[in-house]
Amino acid sequence: MQATLTQTISFEGVGLHSGKPVRMDVHPAAARFGIWFKRTDVSDADNMVRAIYSAVGAKPLCSELTNDDGVGVSTVEHIMAALAGCGIHNALIELDGPEVPIMDGCSADFVRAIVEVGARKQAARLYAIEVLSPVMVEENGAMAMLTPAGGLEIDFHIEFPDAAIGRQHMALDMRNGTFVRELSDSRTFCRKADIDMMHDNGLALGGTYHNAVVVDGDDVLSPGGLRHVDEAVRHKMLDALGDLALAGAPILGRYTGVRAGHAMTNKLLRKLFANPSSYRFVPCTPEQAARLPGVGVRKADLALVA
Repeated sequence: MQATLTQTISFEGVGLHSGKPVRMDVHPAAARFGIWFKRTDVSDADNMVRAIYSAVGAKPLCSELTNDDGVGVSTVEHIMAALAGCGIHNALIELDGPEVPIMDGCSADFVRAIVEVGARKQAARLYAIEVLSPVMVEENGAMAMLTPAGGLEIDFHIEFPDAAIGRQHMALDMRNGTFVRELSDSRTFCRKADIDMMHDNGLALGGTYHNAVVVDGDDVLSPGGLRHVDEAVRHKMLDALGDLALAGAPILGRYTGVRAGHAMTNKLLRKLFANPSSYRFVPCTPEQAARLPGVGVRKADLALVA
């Protein structure tokens, strides 16, 4: 069955790229509502923005949603990953600014709040998107692919010149609270050499050494170092779950990413839905539902989250 939150949860912080302060309230929503963002600071245009792959624009380094009136919400991937990873299908997310707060650079704060209040089952059947045949996109040495699988699996490969990151690979089956335990506390990261370039392009204006892992060659410059030796690839998997959640329903399939980012995952979803023979919507059986992210999440899992 579908699920929503038992009560509203609230967050305050700054946008990673805008640098602007923002308050975000995540409210329970009715069955079949889906995930929607509401810009409470916008009164002269449609302020409702649906969390759906077709609303994603071309903004670099994050996923930004925009409605037909040009009202947008950016950096949605971390809250989308938290909702998907905790099994929340319906929610209204109100913000008084243009960007989701970055918090400490991952989904941990969102996950902790969701798990603490808990989920409420709703009187509506949960449908999933079953991948029927392989779909792949490639670009400049990067690749993203969806293939059939009984649940959601994520397999990710990255490679960076900085030795502090280097070459990393991880593959996980996302059932039984895996996201909460293994990925939710892994932070966004960047190379020190790229910070000036991002600032020159109006990006990462709210970034600090406390809400992102900054590396420079062999060195990790952020206080406290890494939370995981392979924190970088874990964060890329977190991002992938958040971007895949924009499909509009849970996915039954295996996602493989090689140096992939937000834009490539969005292109993959667009290619999937452009070919009706490559997928189908299915009502989840109890066995299928048990293989989805969010099922099996326990409060005890929070002890493993930084």
